[in-house]
Amino acid sequence: MSVIISGATVLTDSGEQRLDVRIEGGVIAEMATTITASADDVVLSAVGCHVLPGFVDLHTHLREPGKEDSETIETGSRAGAKGGYTALVAMPNTTPAQDSIPIIEFVRAQGRRAGLVEVAPSGCITVGRAGVALAPLADMARNGVKIFTDDGSGVQDPAIMRRAMEYSRELGITLAQHCEVSALTAGAVMNECSCSSEMGVPGWPALAEELMVHRDIELAKLTGARIHFLHLSTAGSVHLVREAKKAGLPITAEVTPHHLSLTEELLKSFDSTYKVNPPLRSAADIEALKEGLLDGTIDAVATDHAPHVRRDKELPLDQAPPGMLGLETALGVVLSVVPMSAAQLATVMSTNPARIAGLSDRHGMLAAVGRPANLCVVDLDAQWSVDPTQLASKSINTPFVGRSLRGKVRHTIFEGVVVVNEGVAQR
Repeated sequence: MSVIISGATVLTDSGEQRLDVRIEGGVIAEMATTITASADDVVLSAVGCHVLPGFVDLHTHLREPGKEDSETIETGSRAGAKGGYTALVAMPNTTPAQDSIPIIEFVRAQGRRAGLVEVAPSGCITVGRAGVALAPLADMARNGVKIFTDDGSGVQDPAIMRRAMEYSRELGITLAQHCEVSALTAGAVMNECSCSSEMGVPGWPALAEELMVHRDIELAKLTGARIHFLHLSTAGSVHLVREAKKAGLPITAEVTPHHLSLTEELLKSFDSTYKVNPPLRSAADIEALKEGLLDGTIDAVATDHAPHVRRDKELPLDQAPPGMLGLETALGVVLSVVPMSAAQLATVMSTNPARIAGLSDRHGMLAAVGRPANLCVVDLDAQWSVDPTQLASKSINTPFVGRSLRGKVRHTIFEGVVVVNEGVAQR
């Protein structure tokens, strides 16, 4: 039995081509103008759609182990598949944290059990993400972990970060930094701006992010280590990364859909749905982030998918946890606010993230015979709005409910298996 994608525009090494695609044994077996299906074949209609490499998310909070009331690896995987993702990098701020091989193996096994996407656990940089002692980086690297981060907490001690970068260079791994100087953000709930002053709430200065970006650029220059900057949010950070890349440093960066689309003004409602870390910034910051994404300064779109149960997000603004959902809406939000071609979209949501995560041997590949069948079929022009009752995630903390978005996932194929058909998860 084969899976046949019929009538699609396929993104290939030679550009966009109108082709049918036959998938068999987990790989692309044939691409031709017309492929005749047998009675046993699964045929996916893709007229008016593009076949793209499955998306890869560098920044997903799956919450398991420890906070399964917000999300599980299975529900998060299902949300990812519905969003066109075939691989998710699981952030390590779980309970217990992903700082040892048993926890890494547990997360990976739960991902395999769900069978909807590849779940690639990241490892902690420091034990318990406490920023005091290095986690066993070499052991986890030997276990297949490619990317390490204390996400949720930036590594505050520059000596610890320098040592981690020196080890990472030798191990051939990537460190991903949450850029926040915590001494400047104590008690902050939103961007430091005229809005925060008018509202009488503590503000989060752009400098808190930019100081750490600058510090780690200098450490990368010193050590030669690869550094990836998570969820950049300010114009100043974009400028720093752009200059570092011009200097040839091994630096990559990501931006979230919400930082490309939502401004600090939304916090005037005191609605904690809009509370995120780092905070929503100004319209000028958004424009700089868009420019950075389009000119290649920012390598990837990453969701920072952060589910929370309703009771927590309904707490007052200063008490509610930061974070919002992202996996099921990422494509629609990005295409609604950034003018991107299919090729550009594939680069920032699949090819570059797969390379950064060390997954490019099986994800992020344009369609060609013999390549792994980790693909998504998307209608780039479909208009739709978010219905919280239809979300696959266990939580519903998204600010995009009722908003009109452009771009919808029709089908997702993971390891040659149809896991989403006409927008409906098959498992």
